[in-house]
Amino acid sequence: MKITLTGSLGHIGKPLTEELVQKGHAVTVISHNPEKKSAIGALGATPAIGSVEDVDFLTTAFAGADAVYTMLPPGNYFDQDYDIYAKCDRLANNFAQAIRQSGVKRLVHLSSIGAHLEKGSGLILLHRHLEITLGKLADVAITFMRPTAFYYNLYGYVPMIKKAGFIAANYGADDKMVWVSPKDIATAIAEEIVTPLTGRKIRYVASDELTCNEVAHILGAAIGKPDLQWMIIPGEQMQSGMIAAGMNPDIVAGLVEMYACVHSGELGADYFRNRPAVLGKIKMTDFAREFAVAYNQK
Repeated sequence: MKITLTGSLGHIGKPLTEELVQKGHAVTVISHNPEKKSAIGALGATPAIGSVEDVDFLTTAFAGADAVYTMLPPGNYFDQDYDIYAKCDRLANNFAQAIRQSGVKRLVHLSSIGAHLEKGSGLILLHRHLEITLGKLADVAITFMRPTAFYYNLYGYVPMIKKAGFIAANYGADDKMVWVSPKDIATAIAEEIVTPLTGRKIRYVASDELTCNEVAHILGAAIGKPDLQWMIIPGEQMQSGMIAAGMNPDIVAGLVEMYACVHSGELGADYFRNRPAVLGKIKMTDFAREFAVAYNQK
């Protein structure tokens, strides 16, 4: 198959590219960074250097593909001028327009757990908006991948652990969380993108199900802090702390609302109603080894 991927060689993109190339597919990888050209080529894929903000470029990159993978690229949450909502709206429309103009008939899109919610989910509403926009495409078979909480987001707590000796957020303690490795997401996408489909499909991807206290215990053991605790603090305290750290206030508000939705159980409710039959291979204990390396380097 001819497959075009957005996401460059990121946490998901690199293992996804490697797996698809290994299985004999002709893979084109979109990246905005010209310096990624040689790395993409070294994996056996074809680089397409340009911006997802450019509809004409996207249309050309998608043309002739049997399937396309799209995702919302990460942004700088500390950029005070970053309007994540406006960017999401632009990219949703760009992807939809490029898919229509290129004639692509099979799409796999990276969405998120919680995208079923109409309100109260904070930044997850961005993913809901993308699902709705792309879902309007006629004659395109679409799988919406809904991964759970990424393991690597836990790196954000390293400074707090070092300074305060604990993890604190407006979710935590015995809240049940579902975690996922980007490598397990890549494996699921690689399976899905070559699978024939008619209409729409939602696929959850997860690697491990643990309470936040269990996560703290596993990470603490890995870094030599077996008594590490994950405490719940008020949303207002969480919000003021993140703003004081220099984060964009609009993004902070979305994050705090999202975490409150985690704490209430609403964010993960649809996941638990439609839990995947098989979880990914990479567990929190595996990630903890990587976490310990990062912790000891900082």
